[in-house]
Amino acid sequence: MTTGTHHAMKTAALLLCLLSLAACAAPTQQTAVTTAPTAGFVTDLPRFEQFISTAPTPEQFRAQYPDVTLVLPGSIATKEMRLNKSRYFAQLDGNGRITGGQFQ
Repeated sequence: MTTGTHHAMKTAALLLCLLSLAACAAPTQQTAVTTAPTAGFVTDLPRFEQFISTAPTPEQFRAQYPDVTLVLPGSIATKEMRLNKSRYFAQLDGNGRITGGQFQ
């Protein structure tokens, strides 16, 4: 093996190590917890709020709470009053992730 080849291999190995370290140290975006879907309406509000704190996508919300109507900004919804936490009006961030909202 020539000195140039040996040096190139050492440089490549060092670069790979540094990239691996950078990937481990890079902050990760919090993702929604994936658990079995919650059937019915929201009854465990602390669990629901913990789920929302992960900034789920609308798809993740619908997968986790399939029986809760998700109303996104700009969607048309009726005005009937629901007291059973079955319809959630979501607030989205710039990436389209749910960051809050309210039941109506």
